[in-house]
Amino acid sequence: MELTDSFYIGYISKTRGLKGEVQLFFEFDDYEALELDVLFLEVDRKLVPFFVESLKLQPNRTAYLFLEDIDHIDKAQPLVRKKVFLPIGKMPKRQPGDFRITDLKGFVVHDLTYGPLGEIFEIREYPQQYVASVTYKGSELLFPLNDELIVSIDPDNRRLEVDLPEGLVDVYQ
Repeated sequence: MELTDSFYIGYISKTRGLKGEVQLFFEFDDYEALELDVLFLEVDRKLVPFFVESLKLQPNRTAYLFLEDIDHIDKAQPLVRKKVFLPIGKMPKRQPGDFRITDLKGFVVHDLTYGPLGEIFEIREYPQQYVASVTYKGSELLFPLNDELIVSIDPDNRRLEVDLPEGLVDVYQ
């Protein structure tokens, strides 16, 4: 399977115990809806299949799992920090009106005071909030995505209108 035929769900964050159990950290929002019978790990820029023997889903965006033929910590250790993918056909379907804050990636940001700031190239999730990253005048401009700052969202034109706090954009000029 090629990277173009798959979608990214997370990465192996660490080993657990001596019997080859690993922890999978999910960066995919609907991780509870994923079918995790086989995982594809990126090893040397190739996707290698690993069959899941057992899985314990955790409430903190992680899962503990045993993979077939990985029965010792020495076999599990090389998998740490490997990206995990699933085939495109296993991507959970979403309802048409199901819009999430992470869907703002790729939207062009317009501030009421400063005008166009740039395109959101990354959305970071922190415990208290989401933060958007925009390249603005050669620097990375970071701002929180919350109801107080968002004026409007236009999904059809992929435009986000914001009213950023006074002085925030000036820091990046």
